[in-house]
Amino acid sequence: MGESSFEMLRPYRHDDLEVVLDIWYRASLIAHSFLPEEFFEAERRRIAEQWLPVSETTVAEADERVVGFLSLIGTEVGGIFVDPEYQGRGIGRALMGHARRARPHLELAVFEDNLAGRRFYEAYGFLQVDRRISAESERYELRLRLD
Repeated sequence: MGESSFEMLRPYRHDDLEVVLDIWYRASLIAHSFLPEEFFEAERRRIAEQWLPVSETTVAEADERVVGFLSLIGTEVGGIFVDPEYQGRGIGRALMGHARRARPHLELAVFEDNLAGRRFYEAYGFLQVDRRISAESERYELRLRLD
């Protein structure tokens, strides 16, 4: 597989749920290692029951399996996660590019402690517009926007 290759982007299907949740969990353990296990358990349920049903989610496939996804609710990037084994291959950039072409601007929240995520968003051109404490995690989140 090439440095930035993957097979395709496609709309999320309900039968993608378990693999999407698995990717989210494994990538979150790395990006959000500062959060307690209870947060992950509660968030996993929220993603499956609240967020995925109302979001426009795109998945990335490589090696004939789902390896990443991005969920949009309006112009809000609710989440972008790539399987840790596939990070650094351009999949996150391809997902973000797809979202960018579909919306006039994008907004998102990222934990201040998520340095890898912040680097990714800053490299893509997002700018910080706010900083606040997250009610769910009691940690600082940065509000970012890409025009």
